[in-house]
Amino acid sequence: MRQQVKYGYARESRKDKKAGIQLTALRGAGIPPENIFVDQPSEREKFKQLMDSIQPEDVLVVKSLCQLGYNYQEILNEWKAITTIQEAHVQVLDIELLDTSAKREEASGEFISEVFQQVIAFVAQQERNYIKHRQAEGIAYAKSQGKHLGRPRIPKPENFNEVCDIWRGGVISAEEAMIKLGLKRSTFERFVKERKEELKKEVNK
Repeated sequence: MRQQVKYGYARESRKDKKAGIQLTALRGAGIPPENIFVDQPSEREKFKQLMDSIQPEDVLVVKSLCQLGYNYQEILNEWKAITTIQEAHVQVLDIELLDTSAKREEASGEFISEVFQQVIAFVAQQERNYIKHRQAEGIAYAKSQGKHLGRPRIPKPENFNEVCDIWRGGVISAEEAMIKLGLKRSTFERFVKERKEELKKEVNK
């Protein structure tokens, strides 16, 4: 029977770019140096290598949950990948309860993993709802202040009506009109629609 292997994973901080504290904790947990994988900020290459190495019933040890991802959804996805797809275990040193390899009378590793996934999934959904709510508030506030959101509208060329009328008369093609005006098709069509509305209003006066 294959012997269980423990791996450690650390990721340097974006702020201090050091993983010293994490490495000390991993070594203190009995992880041999050759089994510790360390990524630079914003990188996941070593983590991918670790995931290729880890086998069922092995244990991935991290100091804290943030090493698994930048947000709750990433953490949840990686946890599922390790415990479900890889059929391995996760041990979080900063949270004693989060050790799916431990055999406790009050809770099995599988039970701990299921509870963790449910809690993280709930928190991730709450985080998404909060972000959407704040975005909606920001948009509503900006509109109340008369601010235009999105890319600035392209101003209508001064000679648009003249060129548009020439195009409508069949003298030039739409492509030629767009070239003369320096407009993309979508913008040209929007201004043409506005021009039609203007002409209707003039007729109805």
